Amino acid sequence: MILKAKERGGAPQLARYLMSMRDNEHVELHNVRGFVSDDLRGAFSEADAIAKGTRCKNYLFSMSINPPANEKVRTEDFELAIERIEQKLGLEDQPRAIVFHEKDGRRHAHVVWSRIDSERMRALNMAHYKMKLRDVSRELFMEHGWDMPRGLQDRALRDPLNFSQEEWQQARRAGIDPREIKSVLRQCWERSDNGASFERALKERGFWLARGDRRGFVAIDYRGEVYSLSRYAGVKVKELDARIGNPSRLRSVDQTKAEIAQGITDKLKTFIADTQREATQRHDKLATRKAELAARHHTEREKLKSGLERRWQAEAQSRAGRLPKGFSGIWHRLTGQYAKIRKQNEREAFEAYRRDRAATDDLIFRQLEERGALQTYIRAERSVAQQRLALLREDVANYGALENKQRRKQDDGMRPQVRRNRRERRSHQPDFDI
Repeated sequence: MILKAKERGGAPQLARYLMSMRDNEHVELHNVRGFVSDDLRGAFSEADAIAKGTRCKNYLFSMSINPPANEKVRTEDFELAIERIEQKLGLEDQPRAIVFHEKDGRRHAHVVWSRIDSERMRALNMAHYKMKLRDVSRELFMEHGWDMPRGLQDRALRDPLNFSQEEWQQARRAGIDPREIKSVLRQCWERSDNGASFERALKERGFWLARGDRRGFVAIDYRGEVYSLSRYAGVKVKELDARIGNPSRLRSVDQTKAEIAQGITDKLKTFIADTQREATQRHDKLATRKAELAARHHTEREKLKSGLERRWQAEAQSRAGRLPKGFSGIWHRLTGQYAKIRKQNEREAFEAYRRDRAATDDLIFRQLEERGALQTYIRAERSVAQQRLALLREDVANYGALENKQRRKQDDGMRPQVRRNRRERRSHQPDFDI
């Protein structure tokens, strides 16, 4: 399981986020421990109130637990992992809440602890928690026999295409996966050996090289989105300077954007708009299917929950009926029969609890499999749309090359006329020779 955690404050806002259905198809408050309230907002309000008696601002320890995409992880396995994490970090006795989220056919858990020791009114020290969680994560992958991510195998093997939230938002505005942008710019750099070849490689993929306002060198796509070459291509500034040269020889960002705008025809804009509109229509249809599927899954879960509750109540009444009352009850207590019946009831109640939990997990797994199939189709649709947009970017680059060729032809055609005009001006000049 991938474990990500941080110390934070803002308990009310976190409670709203964890119980929000906006980005999740299913949300389940699984467990609240150590708080007076059994409601998440009430519990987190208690944590906020207690923290005000200290000088601690980041009084919560929030963690997400993400199992591998294609693995079926039962609720019990999540709980065992959380217990191990608590022992590793010294959080066994701290108030805690567990929330399950389901999105795009995957299930993950959020766990939030209060860091405040209410008896001493001090915050627990979470020293080296990232290293400790990494060790727990490695152990969980090895124990379950899951394929371990390269980043956990060796810190030097982490994915070089990781991107920040800012880069992700910028790429979403452009409708392109940021990993694809980074990969393209990196390939252009590796396949070139000087500034001219690098600029040609960028042009072939629909990017223009320019002088940045704050950064030395940037790439600009046909929409005018600006990408730092040092960040996206993963190249040091010194290496860029050595290969490309002085940035002052390049056009500025505004000049380059103007050049790009001149090079794009209305026809290509129409093609791009049509591709985006079709992708939006397909996205809307798939969003409707997602909503319908989520609604049906909610109905199935509520139906199962009510059925399990009715059976639980009926079985509880049946078990209660075994216990004798009145004088018979006193006699059974004296003979020890009462204790035997009570132990039997407790054993059967625990078995019924595990049976009902297993039934709930089985339903969740079936629904996750169905939702995962839909998500596979969604990813395929997105991939097709991105490939079409990539081809259009190449068309834009080809059109830009054609425009430059036409300009050169016009310049070549104007040169004879310029020479004739010069000769005529010289012929009309007065002769001062005597």
